[in-house]
Amino acid sequence: MELIALRAAVFDLDGTLIDTEPRNRVMWSRLFDEHGAPYDDDVISSFVGRRGLEVLADLEHLFPGRTAEELFEQALSYGSLPDLPAVAPVPGAVDLVRSLGAAGVPLAVVTSGQRSYAERLLDELGVRDLLDLVVTAGDVGTGKPHPEGYLAAARDLDVTPREAVGFEDAPAGVAAVKAAGMTCVGVTTTQPVAALAEADHLVADLMEVDVVAGPALRVRGR
Repeated sequence: MELIALRAAVFDLDGTLIDTEPRNRVMWSRLFDEHGAPYDDDVISSFVGRRGLEVLADLEHLFPGRTAEELFEQALSYGSLPDLPAVAPVPGAVDLVRSLGAAGVPLAVVTSGQRSYAERLLDELGVRDLLDLVVTAGDVGTGKPHPEGYLAAARDLDVTPREAVGFEDAPAGVAAVKAAGMTCVGVTTTQPVAALAEADHLVADLMEVDVVAGPALRVRGR
């Protein structure tokens, strides 16, 4: 158990605040299936934590005659299908955001998702009004693992990166938080512990993080 002093907290969205990973995996897999493109679990896992358009640009050779932009729009269209897995808040996520807000800690989300997608999920979680800032895929020139999004969050929250704690569930996100110079709490909701080994602290979910006077975080994970 350890105490971490902080002046700001920055959260990833998918897999960190809300468990959308089963749904996203179905959507990406369906895209490959419909085009007869080869893939395996590692290919689908490569989308986790990154901007989908950037991943598709890397994989465009698997979809002859299709652009990454066309493929991305097709994948997004699956979001309205009725047979997708349900999503739910990561345990402890909403309570942690509310506790940080009540303690006066500036809050931001840095996500690889599009703004409309992110805003909708944050509204569903009931925490959008607690956030000072939401940095989405369209707000940065380079996505995770580049630290641009987290550096922008620190700048706009008016704190230095070393005064902020970033929460991430994916290797690309952990790399982005660390490259920005923030303390990183890895949340093992979507990845094995070994995949998030570069994080400063590891928790199974956000029920293992408490806000205490200071303000500070008490982390009960590894």
